[in-house]
Amino acid sequence: MNFEAARRYALERLERELPETLFYHSLFHTRDEVCMAAEQFAKWEKLGNEDTLLLLTAVYYHDLGFVVQTQGHEEISARMSAEVLPQFDYTPQQISKIQGMIMATQLPQTPHNLLEALLADADLDNLGQESFFKRSQDLRRELAAAGVVLSQEEWYSRQLRFMETHRYFTDAAITLRGAQKEQNILRLRVLVAQHQQRGGWMQNGAKRFQA
Repeated sequence: MNFEAARRYALERLERELPETLFYHSLFHTRDEVCMAAEQFAKWEKLGNEDTLLLLTAVYYHDLGFVVQTQGHEEISARMSAEVLPQFDYTPQQISKIQGMIMATQLPQTPHNLLEALLADADLDNLGQESFFKRSQDLRRELAAAGVVLSQEEWYSRQLRFMETHRYFTDAAITLRGAQKEQNILRLRVLVAQHQQRGGWMQNGAKRFQA
């Protein structure tokens, strides 16, 4: 397989064709977040060279479907990888593994093997990073640009529900990201409580004014 050529193809298309309103699912997300996490997790899990390259190929192609459309982008990404990767000397068996990894990022995540679990965890690596709150707001902006507008309280509540039901699948992610993820959850709980309390004050004030 010609990993470097496959990597360049994906990055060039992401840089050239991704909509500018993808503040979260950007080139940065693939190249600087998911790729770095996948490399770190692969070393932690002591993956062999071929499996590491397959994992990283799946990283670079997992959001390529966004150049076509947001809805169902995982299926589109998987299909595009099957169309493109033969020209870079990937075998049908290798492509099948890559497609499985890409589909494992679809929510709710359902990985069936270690490689799929590693990409699923790497794709949501920021849940266990200090950058979580900044990237969370990037996702909120992206949804707003698509017409899904949520108040700050609604957003924090939605993020808290997601974080509390999410779980990492691999030892690497649990060990390396678990503690920070718990800190992020605790902070979210505080923020949700603060907004709810503020909302209660406003409602009570309105009632007193009406009385």
